[in-house]
Amino acid sequence: MNDLLTALGLVMVLEGALYALFPAQMINMIRRLPEMSPHSLRLAGLTAVALGWLLVKFIRH
Repeated sequence: MNDLLTALGLVMVLEGALYALFPAQMINMIRRLPEMSPHSLRLAGLTAVALGWLLVKFIRH
């Protein structure tokens, strides 16, 4: 449970840093999301999941 809370905290730090450092670019990215196809969004999400899982697996071993 401690690892899960740590991971959630890191996600919040990274996402917050993006909004703090690049607010205009983040707004533009969010505006473009509805224009993307569900397939593209799903593929991007699955890619992020796979890369995140590989990163955790690499770090933990």
